[in-house]
Amino acid sequence: MTENEAGLHASELAQLRHDIETIDRRIVELLAERLELGRKTGGIKREAGRPILDAAREAEVIRRAVTAARELGVPQEATREIFWHIVGMSRRVQEGGDAP
Repeated sequence: MTENEAGLHASELAQLRHDIETIDRRIVELLAERLELGRKTGGIKREAGRPILDAAREAEVIRRAVTAARELGVPQEATREIFWHIVGMSRRVQEGGDAP
């Protein structure tokens, strides 16, 4: 590999890392947005006297995420695990904990 090629690879690698950092930030911003919606959902559930835990709804959220992962070629089991964590975060916020 020539010095010029090495420089091009380093530049491309730096750009890819920057792009990944940008996406990571967007993911965290989307998590914050989702948790805020969960907080509002929890308030409505409390006002209506409804339970926070809705196991059927949570399972549907996971199924939708895994279906999207399959369609997009993303590992399904890893997506399932990630979304169980997200659903758990949302449930805790709905219960009044882990405030965003």
